[in-house]
Amino acid sequence: MRIAKEQVDVRMQVPGAVIRQRRDFGDATGYGKISGEFFTLSAGVDTTPLFEGLEGNLCQCPHWGYVLSGAITTTDAKGLTESVADGDLFYWPPGHNVHVDRDAEIVMFSPQHEHSHVIDHMKAKTGA
Repeated sequence: MRIAKEQVDVRMQVPGAVIRQRRDFGDATGYGKISGEFFTLSAGVDTTPLFEGLEGNLCQCPHWGYVLSGAITTTDAKGLTESVADGDLFYWPPGHNVHVDRDAEIVMFSPQHEHSHVIDHMKAKTGA
């Protein structure tokens, strides 16, 4: 399946972040349906307040992705950090927060059900 970025539905748009999600983008046995996602994020975006109220106040959805441009640091429940930047492939296991260090464009693939729940939670937090 191929789809242009502009054809992927915008699920959330707030200052500093545009989240696009294409549901039913494939199947990952064991996880069910996956979604393909484009994130456009401004430097300084921090998910910590957006994830308050989720289990452990963290995103509990795994993500696989690629950094088109920019730099992002994740922090897990133990406080361990890992940074990704231009051209990096990444895997973020469940239990993380995200901080955007430099304006970023990323592509991610996520279990649809779990990540839709997180996006809906963020939308409710921001009123988007």
